[in-house]
Amino acid sequence: MIDYFSIFGGVSELELDYFATLFEFIENSFLHNIDIISSQIEPTYILESPYREVLVAIARGDGKIYSSIKKARLNEHLGENIIDELTGLGIVRLEASKELETNSHKKYRIQSKLRFKKPFYRFWFGFVEPYRDSLQIGEKDKFIENFKAHYERLRSLVFEHLSEEFLIDYYGNKGINIVFSGSYWDRDNEFDIVAVTESQEVVLAECKYKERKVCKNELTKLKLKAAQSNLTAKHWVLFSKQGFSMELKNSKDKDLLLFDLQDLSAWK
Repeated sequence: MIDYFSIFGGVSELELDYFATLFEFIENSFLHNIDIISSQIEPTYILESPYREVLVAIARGDGKIYSSIKKARLNEHLGENIIDELTGLGIVRLEASKELETNSHKKYRIQSKLRFKKPFYRFWFGFVEPYRDSLQIGEKDKFIENFKAHYERLRSLVFEHLSEEFLIDYYGNKGINIVFSGSYWDRDNEFDIVAVTESQEVVLAECKYKERKVCKNELTKLKLKAAQSNLTAKHWVLFSKQGFSMELKNSKDKDLLLFDLQDLSAWK
């Protein structure tokens, strides 16, 4: 269900064929109903310039405000007004940066990020809208090629959100309250989940929604990123769709937690 929700989450009405693979459904059903499905986009004027360019930039980039405005080729004043309107409409939400100001990189600009509230909008503006004109005249090859190459990004984002909620619940069941959780980014690195407990202990988590087991090198990379970003973690957490290598499962590290898709499926 993660696969379908990562694409169609937020759509009010859609008849799904669960006997078809996701790719079969996209190619044989979705693409034949582009105009009908586009009616799910409200208000309709966000499909036009300059809203379209901003939303495509957010969906296809890292979501940072001024990076998105630049990618949309708008001046900052107009871009900020468009983003304010899109936020007010509930299309996107603002996720503030937690990075601290420093004077070490004077040209570096700390930026908050924009997140789509509905997965469907992220999918539409990231994958459909750039090819909409071609799709409407039956040319679908470039869309399908791009979708197959990059749709994993959609699933990964949903998996991260589920993992974060699971982590909060996991600690809560142990009597430990999480007072802050969310993604974290700075000049050098990005972290899927950073959580802070009431006692100010930091939990760092990495989420991997891939068709292979997670190996110990992912934990090593996470610890290296933390050191580079001056983050001191008390606990390390790895989430994986396909489980973990024997080396990780046999680890004696008491500060390491491992969760796979079965753990999330059994949750609640």
